[in-house]
Amino acid sequence: MKSPRPSKTVRSMIVLTLLAAGVIFLQPVGDYAYAQPPLAADLVKADVGKVLIDPADTVILLLDHQSGLFQTVKDISVAELRTNTIILAKVAHLMKIPVITTASVPTGPNGPLMPEIHQNAPDAIYVPRTGEISAWDNKQFVETVRKTGRKTLIIAGVWTSVCVAFPALQAKAEGYKVYTVMDASGDPSEMASRTTLARMVQAGVVPVSTNAVFCELQRTWNRPDAAAFGALYGAYAPNYQAVMESFQKAQETLKPEKK
Repeated sequence: MKSPRPSKTVRSMIVLTLLAAGVIFLQPVGDYAYAQPPLAADLVKADVGKVLIDPADTVILLLDHQSGLFQTVKDISVAELRTNTIILAKVAHLMKIPVITTASVPTGPNGPLMPEIHQNAPDAIYVPRTGEISAWDNKQFVETVRKTGRKTLIIAGVWTSVCVAFPALQAKAEGYKVYTVMDASGDPSEMASRTTLARMVQAGVVPVSTNAVFCELQRTWNRPDAAAFGALYGAYAPNYQAVMESFQKAQETLKPEKK
């Protein structure tokens, strides 16, 4: 005996719900097929690139994510901070976006740079500093950024109020388009983070979250690396992994039973 299948009305409601949730990159449900969106390359060429982050013009700067500094962070959990930083490294590797890292006196109490960055972005360039607090005060660091030929900077680091804010403000003053990833950065207090956010926004720096970055870079599920992006969603929001698992189970339920 075949198990009852949902009505077309119910299936339509499921489809609409999944469309709203953005999970249509998986297989079609039941008898429904979805119209395919433009390819990622086409979207990058479109005018949206003037408003959203253009991956072809972007460099990701990961500054001073060091073990000693992590111990002073109070405005975000260190586990979340590290996870979000790893996600930025992974999306950079997926999109072939240059990554430049540096550390503030890594041989001192600030400690070494977290190893997961270079593990997940093996082409990342590390630039040593000679005591400068702001990475932008280091000539080699600035020259490394300039050599990429790109003018959009996505910056994250520890502390937000210093290691992120100083180079962000300096780069903005030199004509770069600057985004700061607030949940891949950390500060000794929420007050420090809030006042820094206000200062940067007044200067024209754009604050963003980690998920905003990888969604803007991804643009569409109609791409060969869609599954890799799906994994980033699950890593950033573990509850979303449950959404995907529920959807996959619903798919199986809607399939007709084999005779």
